[in-house]
Amino acid sequence: MDRTGSVQPSVNSSYRPPSYDDQSLTEDEEGDDTSALLPKASSAPLAVRYSPEDSYNLVYLIFFLMGIGSLLPWNFFITAKHYWVYKLSNSSDLSGRSDLSDYFESYLSIASTVPSVVCLILNYFLVNKLSPKVRILSSLVVMLFVFLLTTVLVKVDVSEHRMEFFGGTLACVAVISGASNVFCGSVFGISGYFPMRISQALISGQAMGGTLTALASIVTLSLAPDVTTNALAYFLIADFFILLCIICYLLLPKFAYSRHYMLPSSCVSAGTLSEDHGAAAGVPPLQRIIKKAGMLGACVFYVFLVTVSVFPAVSSGIQSVNMDSGSPLTTTYFVPLTSFLLYNAADFCGRQATAWVQIPGPTSRVLPALVLCRTVLVPLFMFCNYQPRDHLHTVLFSSDVYPVIFNCLLGLSNGYLGTLPMIYGPKVVPREQAEATGVVMSFFLTLGLAAGSAFSVLIVHSI
Repeated sequence: MDRTGSVQPSVNSSYRPPSYDDQSLTEDEEGDDTSALLPKASSAPLAVRYSPEDSYNLVYLIFFLMGIGSLLPWNFFITAKHYWVYKLSNSSDLSGRSDLSDYFESYLSIASTVPSVVCLILNYFLVNKLSPKVRILSSLVVMLFVFLLTTVLVKVDVSEHRMEFFGGTLACVAVISGASNVFCGSVFGISGYFPMRISQALISGQAMGGTLTALASIVTLSLAPDVTTNALAYFLIADFFILLCIICYLLLPKFAYSRHYMLPSSCVSAGTLSEDHGAAAGVPPLQRIIKKAGMLGACVFYVFLVTVSVFPAVSSGIQSVNMDSGSPLTTTYFVPLTSFLLYNAADFCGRQATAWVQIPGPTSRVLPALVLCRTVLVPLFMFCNYQPRDHLHTVLFSSDVYPVIFNCLLGLSNGYLGTLPMIYGPKVVPREQAEATGVVMSFFLTLGLAAGSAFSVLIVHSI
């Protein structure tokens, strides 16, 4: 058998996906003894048998930057806590309470994730009907337009129209999150055609986006004490990164490395899959994908369900037990540092670790067991110094060290255990189903975010 046609995994990968020759033998040549006597050409695409080098890792860097941009709008929305408190309560004091500001993060999570599920379902059916270029560029343009509108509203006085501003903000979040998930799902689908390192670059970029967002929040807080000036500079950074994503994607086809691996995506056109055991024309075979990658998708779902149940709705409400000292580290910078920066830095480290270590494997039972163990993090956060507390008055972890440790554990486990099944998914299916599988894995991720958002509302109201 010609082994030159096997799929080449990433140089960092310890997991070797099945070769196309093995699949071809299983489906077409099993039991045919005479076929072994005949010379056979490799059944793998030319893009697999020959691969140019990624000069200076430029394609890796582009996917890394697009990973940053894919979740940047969501990260900028959830970390601008001081701005939302100011807009919804007309006060920059975090202790000033209002129904809108107290539960804003929970409402934000629901408005963000529920429309995203719908958009990802739509994206799955459009995989073979609209080109990735149309889906990606249109979603980026929508994201840029809505975020520019959010930036303009920073300097608009809404003190007499808080409910309207609240509703409009949630509507903007719904639109921008839907577009962001179409963008993310489409880019992750494309990355399924590349070696595993490219998928890892995209996912690591998402974590770096959260880290950069937290750093931008801290820097703007220190340089611009005025809330609106702070928010204006903050959101302008997001506008810049979205524009950078548009430029990066337009540059992607210019490189021989990316053209080589993206060639199969242009060959899977509408109607190609119609001969695949009754699959509808232009619609990938969902049942086969679920059979191959369903457990991996379930792992992704539960990882993000646990994470979003406590982050940011609970973690950003944990206050320093030494707040009365008046130190900026225990007041102004406590939440940006302990909740957002530490979590996102740990998340990035967890995702980046998958570039070198990929254990357990895609079929191991240890992977879902480790994912289930993360459930214990939910009560740990609930019994930190979350404020205000209306029902659950007991604080078991009355030290600032505990939220630091718990946020690091949450981020590391989310990064590592969330990334492994995401990069395994497109590699355990035939190559022509890689993009659709990437979209399906993104759907599981978003479904986990939506379920986690719903649980976060229940958790916040129960504390």
